[in-house]
Amino acid sequence: MVIPFIESINVWLIWILPFAGAAIIPAIAKGSKNARNYIAVGFALASAASAATMIPVGLAGHEVHSQIPWISALDLKAGVLADPLAIIMTNIVAWISFLIMVYSLGYMHGDRDLTRYWFFMLFFIGSMQLIVLSDNLLMVFFGWEGVGFASYALIGFWYHDKKKDYVGKEGHRAGGIAMWTSPTHAGMKAFLMTRAGDVMMLAGMFLIFMHAGTFGFKELIADQAWAETMAAQNLLVPAAVLLFGGAVGKSAQFPLNEWLLEAMTGPTPVSALIHAATMVKAGVFLVARIGPLFFALSALDTGQFFEIVAWTGAITAFLLATQALVSPEIKKVLAYSTGSQIGYMMMGLGIAGISLNYVDGYTAGFFHLMSHAMFKASLFMGAGALLHTVHSRFMTDMGGLKKHMPKTYIFMLLAALSLAGAPLFTSGFWSKDAIFAAVLESGYSQAMPLFIMAVVVAVMTAFYTFRMIGMAFFGGKSKHLEKMETEGHRVHEVSAVMWVPFGILAVGTIIVGVAGFMFEEQLHHMFEEYLGESFGIHQAASTTERGFLNLNPIAAAASFGAFGIGAAFGYVFYIARKADPQAIGRNIITRGIWTFLYNRWYLNTALYWGGVIGPMAIYRFIWRYFESTIIDGISPALQQSMTYMSRWVKGSQTGITQTYLFVFGVGIMIVVMLLLL
Repeated sequence: MVIPFIESINVWLIWILPFAGAAIIPAIAKGSKNARNYIAVGFALASAASAATMIPVGLAGHEVHSQIPWISALDLKAGVLADPLAIIMTNIVAWISFLIMVYSLGYMHGDRDLTRYWFFMLFFIGSMQLIVLSDNLLMVFFGWEGVGFASYALIGFWYHDKKKDYVGKEGHRAGGIAMWTSPTHAGMKAFLMTRAGDVMMLAGMFLIFMHAGTFGFKELIADQAWAETMAAQNLLVPAAVLLFGGAVGKSAQFPLNEWLLEAMTGPTPVSALIHAATMVKAGVFLVARIGPLFFALSALDTGQFFEIVAWTGAITAFLLATQALVSPEIKKVLAYSTGSQIGYMMMGLGIAGISLNYVDGYTAGFFHLMSHAMFKASLFMGAGALLHTVHSRFMTDMGGLKKHMPKTYIFMLLAALSLAGAPLFTSGFWSKDAIFAAVLESGYSQAMPLFIMAVVVAVMTAFYTFRMIGMAFFGGKSKHLEKMETEGHRVHEVSAVMWVPFGILAVGTIIVGVAGFMFEEQLHHMFEEYLGESFGIHQAASTTERGFLNLNPIAAAASFGAFGIGAAFGYVFYIARKADPQAIGRNIITRGIWTFLYNRWYLNTALYWGGVIGPMAIYRFIWRYFESTIIDGISPALQQSMTYMSRWVKGSQTGITQTYLFVFGVGIMIVVMLLLL
C-alpha cells in the first residue's frame, strides 16, 4: 500500500509544485535575484522529476487514480488520473518546460521584469499539468482558464509596446486593417478569441453534467445512460462539438486561428512553451481525452463529431501552410507551421473515430503531438537564438549565419528536417506517415480528399522549412548584418545555456526518428491495451498489406514524394540560389496569389470588420440617431406621457395570475372586435 500512496502523492505534486513555485517567487525575489532565477528553474525540474516517476506505471499499462472531497453539495470530488495517455503527456509538458526554463536563463538575462516572468511561466506550467492530470472536466476547465490567463500575460509581457516588440511589417494593411501588432493588442486578442472557444466548452460541459450528474471521465464511461438520453434528444453530438469548440480556440484551429499568428510578440521562450509544446496542444489533448469516450458511444451515431474534427484539422493544416510560404518573419513562419501541424493531429484523431481501426488514427495523431512538441520547441528556441544575435525578426535581415552560428545551424537543421518529414531518420517522418496511413486505411468514404490535402500540406511544409533555413543561414550577409558589423556588433554563437536545451530536443527528435517504426509500434501497443481496458475499444484485424518497416506503400510513397518535391524547390530557390523567387513574383497572377497569402486570406480583415468594427458602427448609429436624437430629443410632453405609461405598466405587474389572465382576455376580445370590423 505504501508504493501506490507515494505514486498518488507524486501525481498531485506534478501540478502543485509549479503553483507553489509561482507563489513564493515574488518573496524570494526580494532577497536575491539570482536565487529567484534558479529556484524558478528548480521548481520546474522538481515537477519534471515527479512526472518521470510515473513512466514505469505507464509502460506497465497501469494507472493512478486519486480523489479527495471537493464540492459535497454536488457530490463532486477533485481527482487526478495518471493513465498511459496522461503519463506520456505530462512528461512531454514537464521536460520540455524545464528545458525552456533553462533556456530562459540566457534569453531573458537582464530583463527588469523577471519576477513577473517566472511567476507566469510557473503558473502556466502548473495550469497545463492540471489540464493533463485532472480526472474530470471541471478541474480541466480550471486549468484551461489558468493557461489562458498566463498566455495573455506572457504574450503581452513587454506591455510598453516598443516598436521592436511588434510583429508584422510596419505600415502593412489589408482591407484597411493594420497587420502589425503590439504586445498588449496581441495578448488581448489571444485572450478574447480563446474565450470564445471556452464559452462553447463550458456549455458542452454543463450540458453533459445536466444529464449525467458528473464531470468525471471514468464515471461517464461507467454508466452510459446519460448518453442514451442525450442521443434521444439529439444533444449528444452537439455537446461533443461544443467541447471541441474549446479545443478549436486553444489549439488555434480554423476559424479561431488568428490569435496564434500575432502571439509572437511575447519573449521567444514563451513562444516555445505556449505555441509549440504545451498550450496549443491542450486542445489536441482534450480531443484525445474525450475521443475514446464518444467513440465508445458510436452506437449512438457519434460519427459526425469525428468528421467535424477531421475536416477542421485538414482545413486548418492547408490554410496555415499556405500562409507560411510567404511570411518574412521567422517566428511567424513557425507559428503558421504550428497551427498547420496541429491540424494534422486533429485529422489523425478525427479519422480515428470514423475508421475501421480506432487505435491506428489515435496513435498517429498523438505520436505527431509528441514528435512536434520536440522539434517545434527546438526550432522556436533556435529562432530565439537568431533574434538574440541579429536583433531582427525578419529573415531578410539574416543570411550567411551558418559559419557564425554553427551550433544553432546544426540543431535547427536537424529539427527542421523533422518538421519537413525527412524520410526514415526523423520523428516527423514517422508520425506524419502514420497519419497518412491511418487516413488511407480508415475506410472513410471521403478519405481520398483528406489524404490529398494532407500530402499537399506536406509538400508546402518541406518547402517553407527549407526556405526558412536557406534565408537564415545561407547566401550572403544582409544589409542589416553588414550595418551591425560596421557599428561594432559582432555576430556570434549564443551561450551554452541557450543552445544546449534546443540541441537536446533536436538530437532527441533524430533518436526517436532512427527507431521510429519501433517507437510507433510500442506506442500503438500501449494505446491498444489502454483503450481496450478503459473503453472496450479493440483493434480489428488489419486488411491492408504493410511493406518495408511496416509502412503502408502508398502512404510511404506520398511521404517520400512530398518531402522530395518541397525540399527540392526550397533548395533551388533559397539554399543553392539557382533561381530568383523575386522573378516569379513579378508575374501578375503569382503576385496576386502572393498578396492574398501574405494578407492571410484576408481572414484577419474579415474578423475585425465583421467582429469589431461593424458591430461598433451599428451601436454608434443606434446611439446617435435613436437614443440621442429620438429619446433625448423627444418633446417634454411626450416624455411625461411615456413616464406615466411606464408607471402604469410597472403597477400592473402585480404577480397575481388572475390579473394577467384578465388583461390577456381583454386583449383577445379587442383583437377579435378589430378583425370583425
